[in-house]
Amino acid sequence: MYSDLYIAQHANLRPVTEIAEQLGLGAADIDIYGSPYIAKVRLDVLERLKDRPNAKYIDISAITPTPLGEGKSTTLIGLGEAMKHLGKRSVVSLRQPSQGPTFGIKGGAAGGGYAQVVPMETFNLNLTGDIHAVTAANNLLAAMVDNKLLRGNPLNINPHSITWKRVVDTNDRALRKIIVGLGGRMEGGIPRETGFDITVASEVMAILALTTSLQDMRKRFGRIVVGLTHDKKPVTADEIGAAGAMTVLMRDAIRPTIMQTLENTPALVHAGPFANVAHGNSSILADLIGIKTADYLMTESGFGADIGAEKFFNIKCRYSGLKPDACVIVATIRALKSHSGKYKIVAGKALPREMLENSVADVEAGASNLRKQIENVKLHGVTPVVAINAFESDHADEIEAVKRIAIESGALGAAVSTHWADGGKGAIALAEMVIDAANQPHEFKFLYELDQPIKAKIETIATKIYGAKDVSYTSQASEQIASYEANGFGNLPICMAKTHLSLSHDPTLKGAPTDFTFPVREVRASVGAGFIYPVCGDMRTMPALPEHPAAEQVDIDENGNVVGLF
Repeated sequence: MYSDLYIAQHANLRPVTEIAEQLGLGAADIDIYGSPYIAKVRLDVLERLKDRPNAKYIDISAITPTPLGEGKSTTLIGLGEAMKHLGKRSVVSLRQPSQGPTFGIKGGAAGGGYAQVVPMETFNLNLTGDIHAVTAANNLLAAMVDNKLLRGNPLNINPHSITWKRVVDTNDRALRKIIVGLGGRMEGGIPRETGFDITVASEVMAILALTTSLQDMRKRFGRIVVGLTHDKKPVTADEIGAAGAMTVLMRDAIRPTIMQTLENTPALVHAGPFANVAHGNSSILADLIGIKTADYLMTESGFGADIGAEKFFNIKCRYSGLKPDACVIVATIRALKSHSGKYKIVAGKALPREMLENSVADVEAGASNLRKQIENVKLHGVTPVVAINAFESDHADEIEAVKRIAIESGALGAAVSTHWADGGKGAIALAEMVIDAANQPHEFKFLYELDQPIKAKIETIATKIYGAKDVSYTSQASEQIASYEANGFGNLPICMAKTHLSLSHDPTLKGAPTDFTFPVREVRASVGAGFIYPVCGDMRTMPALPEHPAAEQVDIDENGNVVGLF
């Protein structure tokens, strides 16, 4: 088997104009962006497409993953390719990778094997500069906040209440807590403690994912709350005077990017990843375009169904008005065995040898996680299908055990998918099952009502989705919640920031833990994006680099080609 990078670099790419034609888009609907294989879609296509029928809308989620990931992106891409094999018009909608995981632990995030989005190097690195635009817009607001403090503080901002942080799209532990403003008024301004988040955790990125137009984006930027006055009134980006300029910086980034898979299936790429510290879904705008241009629109939610899919259902679908027709839960034999609690998987190290041996007992011991994630999807009235992402180390009776467990737990069924090795033809059985699921009668529903108190919404997610017995709050979190409700922000949905490695807040708790107290450390209000943002357990919104970052392997060869980008 060739490396992912080799496969991508030898792909038979078609001009992006041909890819757009598959979606019913002409040359006037797109703008070529630096390459004949990449383009930005013009937003005025939404008006022209509005009377077309909607595609079937499929979300791709997963069981709680190991640190290696379980192949949601490859499944998404392989499924899109398989639909074409079945004579269906398909489009995949997915998030742009962040430099954080690309140069950290994960490496490239364009899929893998024969289920990739290409050009792979461009997709994983700068692409059309959307993430850099988010960084610029975010940090412009941060600079203007500090400038207001320096220039006599006309808005009466309490410096200790400022919640707006700077961002950078790199895992940089040293920037989690910093002091700004050193050196006196003329050199640094007003000293205060702050920090950096990773760019994809910025509220600007969340707004990009959830906005529906340039005008809507401008309004959302204006509503961003950066802190409080000394008399505890919210201070907005409009009051700072930054929202207009932020919108200008994002004028091109708001447009989804059109690319293709290895089998030339259209791919709409927009917004950023990380459902553990962010919204974790591709953009509403990409989906509004995709759903009018195909028979099947497949999109991906970050990590397991407890976080990415839950946010897809209760935040993204709430704001888009789109209703999912089915949900794919990606599972691997290795991850189910990991959830037995017998094995420890470490990124960059080989799997334990005993883990590769045939053991239905280990699969069944870890199956509680799969059962819970199926339950989490069904709580929203959506029909789940289990995709068994196949590895050579899997055993036939282990696979049969997963199929049995999936059906017993309420999934329509489970299908083995070999898309990584075989491309679209390896996912045909899965695609047929997804088509069946999408045509099942169903009634989509939200998990909670917006008019519930903030704590009630948090506790609904924690108990019904995570399996917690109750929720604890620090005094800071309780004070923040009270402040948000007093200022009229209580009717927003919830975007939890928690570990992706467990259904709980504790990454060491595998399977489907119960009888635990879920701790909320702090609560932020992303008013512009339109959600309340609890930060739970030890979760950090700025990741860190491992001992040997993936960046150490990335380089340029003598011919100027990228090497080492996994």
